[in-house]
Amino acid sequence: MKVAITGKGGVGKTTLSSILARLYADEGRTVLAADVDPDANLGLALGFTEEEVNAITPISKMRKLVEERTGANSLNKFFKLNPQVSDIPDTYAREINGVKLLVMGTVETGGSGCVCPEHVMLKAILSSLIFRKDDVVIMDMEAGLEHLGRGTASMMDQFIVVIEPGARSIQTYAKVKQLAADLGITKVRVIANKVRNADDEAFLKARIPDEALLGFIHYDADVIDADRRGMSPYDTSAHTVDEIRAIKARIDSEKDSN
Repeated sequence: MKVAITGKGGVGKTTLSSILARLYADEGRTVLAADVDPDANLGLALGFTEEEVNAITPISKMRKLVEERTGANSLNKFFKLNPQVSDIPDTYAREINGVKLLVMGTVETGGSGCVCPEHVMLKAILSSLIFRKDDVVIMDMEAGLEHLGRGTASMMDQFIVVIEPGARSIQTYAKVKQLAADLGITKVRVIANKVRNADDEAFLKARIPDEALLGFIHYDADVIDADRRGMSPYDTSAHTVDEIRAIKARIDSEKDSN
């Protein structure tokens, strides 16, 4: 199972990513969670302490590693576009609660794009994760899909956009759907988070096609409390875990039927 989870900041994609990862880990599956969001906090949601998270260096910041694998340095501006990276997830991932966490980091650039060694490394690593045949790979992405190339995207089992019951979130879903289409992907699913009541559900159902909507996660104060206490929502938010477990069952059943 290979899942890319995206959405605007603050909508709850990290909560979803962390709980999905732990649910699969509880089944005895080998789970690798890749934090590809610039605002990297998947580690906290999985159960690492703040001190442990702060001690993790993102792959994009490992300059010596990037130079070693791509051949780029201050004297050599040419670099490999297909560096060897297959060993990186197992070497640099940190494990907790049965989940291996790989913090990817981001490439800071003033322009709209970047063809640089760090970007090439991140893209190559994400591509390599797709070929971990028996593993569950969950990618906590930013709103865009720039890190995913055409070949990588075509091999994903699910693209999931996490939204809130609001116009801006639905606009993000439309944008991600278009980005995915540009990569040849037509199946983009939606999970609505922080849903308060039947009115919110009706608002979302009127704007998201039935076949695209995987389910609702209702507002749960326990999730906010977990964040304040620096704990994994999996350990504190039983209602949210149950709702995500039901969504996971739908994802699994659809994959098995394909």
